[in-house]
Amino acid sequence: MAYPDDLLSPSEHVVIHNHPHWKMLLLPVFFLLAVVAAFAFTASLVSEQSWSTIAQIALAVVGVLLVGWLTLAPLVRWRTTHFIVTSDRVMAREGVLKRTGLDIPLSRINSVRFQHSLLDRVLGCGTLIIESASDEPLEFDDIPKVERVHSLLYREINDNPDDDYRPGNAVADGRA
Repeated sequence: MAYPDDLLSPSEHVVIHNHPHWKMLLLPVFFLLAVVAAFAFTASLVSEQSWSTIAQIALAVVGVLLVGWLTLAPLVRWRTTHFIVTSDRVMAREGVLKRTGLDIPLSRINSVRFQHSLLDRVLGCGTLIIESASDEPLEFDDIPKVERVHSLLYREINDNPDDDYRPGNAVADGRA
């Protein structure tokens, strides 16, 4: 899914657009399976009772609420979280009802690094750490293919024609 072009400046284009890694959805899927199994087991226990209809309706309501809270909410949160690298900036957007966003111009980024655990390496994700003019480094967790994103972001930063310093640029180096 491409980022909306009307939110970009005329000369800007999207280089990378990612949602968080799918590993964020493992726990919600486990909860879905656990709720369905618990509902089926409990419904079979009360099916022999005289009040089974009321109990099954109550179980269904509780099951739907749990699935909504433990499975659907994280799925929607995952779907509405975006990490975008454009030719001009890095953007992070998240939220459903309350949207938050962060934009970092490429010219303000001092360094980019990544880290990932053994499990992250197996799954192909990691944490991207961007140091900019702000006080604290910004960490973006669960970025898919974090090494590729790191490399592309580094290239975008160094290929930016608005940078003051470009290797081999005599004017910026003070040699002219």
